[in-house]
Amino acid sequence: MEQAGIEAANTGRESKMDLLCDIDLDATLRFGAREMALHEVLELGPGTVVELDRHVTEPVDLVVGDRIVARGEVVVMNGNFALRVTEVAAPQLRLESIRCFF
Repeated sequence: MEQAGIEAANTGRESKMDLLCDIDLDATLRFGAREMALHEVLELGPGTVVELDRHVTEPVDLVVGDRIVARGEVVVMNGNFALRVTEVAAPQLRLESIRCFF
């Protein structure tokens, strides 16, 4: 009896998860960060170089919502930037940002 209850609960979770798989999410690659005063931002113009807090050899972050879900290196594919994933966040950490749906 208990096994049937567990299987029914798992099936319910899977169907909820299937509903979430069709949701579009914005994904952002974060190369680094820098704090700037407003007057510095207003002085930006074409050709201005803004130094970030990350070295060129360090991995970039793939951010979905406000969570880092993976890290990797930037590559060029067919003339476009792409991310070669080298590290993926643990599944529990990735699900934390959508926990409110369960």
